[in-house]
This record gives sequence, C-alpha cells and structure tokens, in this order.
Amino acid sequence: MKISQEKLDELANLSSNSVSAIEHGESNPTIETLDRIAKALNIELKELVDVSKIDL
Repeated sequence: MKISQEKLDELANLSSNSVSAIEHGESNPTIETLDRIAKALNIELKELVDVSKIDL
C-alpha cells in the first residue's frame, strides 16, 4: 500500500511531526498511537510491530 505521510497523518489523526518522528526513530510511540497507524493502514497491529525484537 502506498500512502503519503500527509494522508497517514490525516487517517490516523496524528500530527505530521509525530509521524515523522516515529518514522525517523526519534520518538517512541504508545501502543494507542501504533494502533491508530495500523488502523489507518488497514492492517492489524501485529503486522506493524515485530515483537520478537523487544527485550523483556
């Protein structure tokens, strides 16, 4: 799926600064934010996050 950052901002109801910071690894998004992005992309949250790389 090809989507512009501007469109993702709009669909996820997030600021362009937030999405840009997440994209560049400058921000640690909350689960709620990630869920909003996943819904905007019409995918499941588990498709967006690779939990195998999380150190618990």
